[in-house]
Amino acid sequence: MSSKDPKPNTGDNPNISDISHDQVAVRMEKLRLAEAEGKSPFFANCEQTHTATTAKAAYTEDENPKNVVKVAGRIVAFRVMGKASFVKILDRDGRMQIYVKRDEIGEEEYKVFKKYDLGDFIGVEGPLFKTKTEEITVRAQKITLVAKALRPLPEKFHGLADEDQIYRQRYLDLIVNDESRRTLQMRSRIVREIREYLWEQDFNEVETPVFQNISGGAAARPFVTHSNALDCDFSMRIALELPLKRLLVGGFDRVFEIGKVFRNEGISRRHSPEFTMLEVYQAYSDYRGMMKLFRGMIDRICENVIDSYEVTRPDGGVINLKEGWTEARYKDLILKATGRDDWFSLSKADKLAHTKTLEIEVDPECEDFEVTNNVFEKLIEPTLIQPTFVTHLPKELIPLAKQSADDPTTVDVFELCINGQEIAPAYSEQNNPIAQKEAFEKQAGEEIQNIDTDFLNAMEHGMPPAGGMGVGIDRLVMMLMGTNNLRDTILFPTLKPAKSDVTS
Repeated sequence: MSSKDPKPNTGDNPNISDISHDQVAVRMEKLRLAEAEGKSPFFANCEQTHTATTAKAAYTEDENPKNVVKVAGRIVAFRVMGKASFVKILDRDGRMQIYVKRDEIGEEEYKVFKKYDLGDFIGVEGPLFKTKTEEITVRAQKITLVAKALRPLPEKFHGLADEDQIYRQRYLDLIVNDESRRTLQMRSRIVREIREYLWEQDFNEVETPVFQNISGGAAARPFVTHSNALDCDFSMRIALELPLKRLLVGGFDRVFEIGKVFRNEGISRRHSPEFTMLEVYQAYSDYRGMMKLFRGMIDRICENVIDSYEVTRPDGGVINLKEGWTEARYKDLILKATGRDDWFSLSKADKLAHTKTLEIEVDPECEDFEVTNNVFEKLIEPTLIQPTFVTHLPKELIPLAKQSADDPTTVDVFELCINGQEIAPAYSEQNNPIAQKEAFEKQAGEEIQNIDTDFLNAMEHGMPPAGGMGVGIDRLVMMLMGTNNLRDTILFPTLKPAKSDVTS
């Protein structure tokens, strides 16, 4: 880091006009002098023929002075050596080294160049060559300041040690943290591959409303907002499911949506109140069809994005996305975990008593099926590191799925667990409006959600058999990138406002 930049301020960020901040004052003075000379360092555009990656790929051993590239980016390293200097710039592809020599650009321009600061954006034009250390470099013939940074960057290894600052000032994290930059760029590529895979399978991508009269498709507390124009309250959607299944009724046999959903509940390393979901519905399929669809999607991501079927966990363990897949029934997992072959015939009181011996805390007000699901979520799910399709869940948990033919107490679903958490649930969708109404009424009686009568009305017009699946994009990226914090996969995670962000 240049000696020109002191360690960054770690308290409340001063405004740009706060001249008491030394480096801001120095940079503001440089800006004032440049503008006084009629050289405003804020360009409208800057021609760029190559990125860091494509420029390096364009290099040939037969150095050709006429093979000129034009690159642009932010200065992230600055080494002045008298009559020649090296800088490194950061663009969307990565870092590119620039060699700047006084005799090449002229004495006056070199003096101006030496006044640049870390964080400034520059445009550079010149041929490629390879240094003695074998690094492909641009020999600057022309260098231009195109955007002045009025604040110093955080110190690379010490500047963003505060986790809250990393997420609150993500733009700085992306500059100094290569791993964050890679993870969030990979997220974009993963989402693109999901879309292209589904398009190739003849699915239509659609958009459904964020504001809903009745929150449905999940058991969760919604955020509520008010429409002044309509003078009524709306819930922000907690799932994408019910509008998409209306489209099945309307003849859209293969539909998907990737969109934000909102649940006014807890925040943790694995939960966010605002997150991105993929939901996909395929007529004339079922939950096993969704297994095949998901496996195909993962194969595509592994081959085209992460270039591997193995993911290394933060603890050093490896998830095998090629050979590690298994399938297990929910009830079988419960019996094994509790050590009780008679678990499902026990009274609720006996189950609660047994959970204490298992060292599981369970709210005694829970319903009987919820006691069992506490065992699954707290004792079993964290152990499911390799991809596991947990099938045939209790019907009380999932009222929107079809009853299993061989067990009337369960439904034809799977919950895919990887890395100790749920990644994707999928159902053989309930298409019997009478059975669906009964399930809704039972759920509404437990005060989980209101009944969406319009959805039932749509089903009564006839809904084809279908498979449906939801995939939490944030959790999927979290698993694929080997991180243990959901916020690492979200560009701007939900945070409580900082004091400096709140005005009186």
